[in-house]
Amino acid sequence: MLPDFGAFAIIPILMSVFFGLFFLAVLGLIIFTIVKNVQKAKAMGHDPFTLQTELAARAVDSDLLAPEHTIETRLRELDDLRVRNVITEAEYAKARSEAITAG
Repeated sequence: MLPDFGAFAIIPILMSVFFGLFFLAVLGLIIFTIVKNVQKAKAMGHDPFTLQTELAARAVDSDLLAPEHTIETRLRELDDLRVRNVITEAEYAKARSEAITAG
């Protein structure tokens, strides 16, 4: 015959049920969030399985992460534009002075 522990015998059972339901609720929330994110990515025309790689590639290719242009580089670019007659002498002089004062 098992010993009688009274009202305290039900506490482990209730705790097991509570933690089991809590685990299922968290798991359901995780699955719901993943499904909604996949649906949103597809609706926006992206592949949800490659979205992180696409974003990383865009970040690497962006001007935000590009190395800063030195004054020498900018002046060489301006010289090249002038030699190729892409800009006029007046535009060259103005851009050159702006590049020097900005640097």
